Amino acid sequence: MNNIVWLSKWYKENCNGDWEHDYGILIETLDNPGWSIRVDLTDTDIRIKDKSWSLYEEKENDWYGYKIEDGKFEASGDEMKLDFLIGIFRKIVLEYKDSFQQ
Repeated sequence: MNNIVWLSKWYKENCNGDWEHDYGILIETLDNPGWSIRVDLTDTDIRIKDKSWSLYEEKENDWYGYKIEDGKFEASGDEMKLDFLIGIFRKIVLEYKDSFQQ
């Protein structure tokens, strides 16, 4: 399953008649250029401890960064990183869920 389909499924699983009215997912473009994604984890089954912003930059046009703060996953990256950013969120969620199934 690709990352966009996975994110759509994750969103659908968290829509319960209330959550989607106050929380959700925001994907925007940046003017440098690039992508920004924010996923609100409030009132979901995911409880991930905060992680300060980390920037990973190979070149001027090859970069991404992310943080987890106050129950929100936030990530940004260059114009070719949208799928990659969603993949970071996916990996974090799956690792969280796996840690409870062991």
